[in-house]
Amino acid sequence: MGARGLNQRGLATGNQRGLPLISDATTRQAPISESDIEAGVGFLIAQEPRFGAVIKTHGLPPARCVENCLPSLLKIITEQLISLQAADAIWQRIESSLHPFAPEEIFARSEAELKSLGLSGAKARSFIALSQAVATGDLNFHALAKMGDEDALRKLMSLPGIGPWTADIYLLTALGRTDACPSGDLALQIAAQHLLEMDERPTPKDFLALAEAWRPWRSVAARLLWSHYRGLKGITQRVN
Repeated sequence: MGARGLNQRGLATGNQRGLPLISDATTRQAPISESDIEAGVGFLIAQEPRFGAVIKTHGLPPARCVENCLPSLLKIITEQLISLQAADAIWQRIESSLHPFAPEEIFARSEAELKSLGLSGAKARSFIALSQAVATGDLNFHALAKMGDEDALRKLMSLPGIGPWTADIYLLTALGRTDACPSGDLALQIAAQHLLEMDERPTPKDFLALAEAWRPWRSVAARLLWSHYRGLKGITQRVN
């Protein structure tokens, strides 16, 4: 999914339908917490006072994450380059057909079968390859949770169909890291342009440069910017 998703879907709308909330902390390393959100917000407002307006309008964003597992990764891949409505419809078909997402059951499907659920050929091939990687142990979610951010990003991006955006979103939502920065997210770019009164929408490279001042709380900054984006678009804010 690279740094190219049209992400006024998924996180921008707070729609994580079909993914289980995290329930087993042993599968994750230092997941972000509500107290982390509070600490991060305090730091970010000191660095960039305009973040304070987001808090005043929308309150603290939740630290809600999804489970560190194959379905979470496949759902993010499903959302590549398509609208929220299309992604939701496709994911519902995928859930109906592939639940409980046993890797062997997924890679036993043909590319044509997976495409019939609404996936592109590239996404279907990624589903098959990632399921095979889980089955062989090349992708181990418990091991992934124990890796540092850079190692986890490298591991994810070494797998078929996973680029920078997908990897960053996975770190933020499934591994609960505090400093993930999905700089290619369109909703974040739009929100940053508006909130920070920029003449042009920042490119991924520009966004990364801008976000250097937000370390080590870039995941919190992303949540604030997604809240701001939802406000701009009149989308209901996430409450959990």
